[in-house]
Amino acid sequence: MSSARRDCATAMAEAATTWLDSLDDEQRRDGTGAVPADDESDGERRRWFYTPTDHGGLELHRQSPTQQRSVMRLVATGLSDAGYVTVATTMGLENVLDQVEGFVTRFDRERGRDPGLYYLRVFGEPGPTGAWGWRFGGHHVSLNNLVVDGELVSTTPCFMGADPASSPLLGGGVNRPLARVEDLARELVASLTVEQQGRAILLAKAPSDFVTANRTVVSEGDRVIPLAGIWRDERFPDEVEQEKLQKLSDAIDTAADYTDDDHEAVAYSLEPRGVAGRELDPPQRHLLRRLLSTYFDRVPEGVSPMPAYDDEAALDAVHIAWAGSLEAGAPHYYRLQGPRLLIEWDNTQRGANHAHSVWRDPDADFGADVLAEHRARHRH
Repeated sequence: MSSARRDCATAMAEAATTWLDSLDDEQRRDGTGAVPADDESDGERRRWFYTPTDHGGLELHRQSPTQQRSVMRLVATGLSDAGYVTVATTMGLENVLDQVEGFVTRFDRERGRDPGLYYLRVFGEPGPTGAWGWRFGGHHVSLNNLVVDGELVSTTPCFMGADPASSPLLGGGVNRPLARVEDLARELVASLTVEQQGRAILLAKAPSDFVTANRTVVSEGDRVIPLAGIWRDERFPDEVEQEKLQKLSDAIDTAADYTDDDHEAVAYSLEPRGVAGRELDPPQRHLLRRLLSTYFDRVPEGVSPMPAYDDEAALDAVHIAWAGSLEAGAPHYYRLQGPRLLIEWDNTQRGANHAHSVWRDPDADFGADVLAEHRARHRH
């Protein structure tokens, strides 16, 4: 058992307990969920979103300032300093996005772009024994953590996005929360030989979103899901707002201009596509490690799996694939894939100024493997 993972789990339990103790009965009903388990009762915990929909839980709007601070304290326990700053910045960008869109977007609620619509739910009872977890999410944030017998065992799916991906600051500065997540990948693919690029670049056009979307489980052949399909409810009660969402979704798909063959070219496959780390020279391998760190080091030091990729064999098995242009500012997508690793990035929408990034473990998202072992142990 990792000492760092135990320490992190302890900090999470303390922060979660403080928050739970502050809730009234109504808040607790929305802020809590079933004990994590390896069966159908765990279905809600394994639902996740990155669109501005109801992520499930108690939203910040319905909490006092003290409770909101407790929420953010818990969020901070699951992130590195840089990860926390990125999440907090993303939440604040809702105000910027509202201004970009003219303060008119609704999505069938009072305010469509809303930094108060981030949701926390704790599953089970925080403590040193048994299984419990927590999920925090809202537009462009989804953090999913599982603790079993006092150890943090899963931190995926871990999603961070930014819209706008790039926005102006005073004095000519630029706010790009995910800058290195984008730029390091482009630099790496641009450094490949012509022959390698021919294998790494799956298609000259980028998909409209990342391929596996918000699926609970990723599977061979998964394709992009249209925006309108990535919401908690099938339809808005307000038909006018539903029509607006559908038109937006259709416009995004039209802009991507993808044929059936195009979708097939970038579809998720169990066999990694692209160029393997074993084919890279030392400077390129250094770039690949730096790129991986922009995902793995979102979580606290000691919890990050980054040190595992000091092993040359582990890095050898990581493949990189790309779709779209290599020109900065043009729509593009990339995927990193290896054993128990799936990373996806896209920056295609809103004129390639709307970024998504996700880190997943295709074999054990949500701690599915540990929960199965836990159930087997406790059967006997």
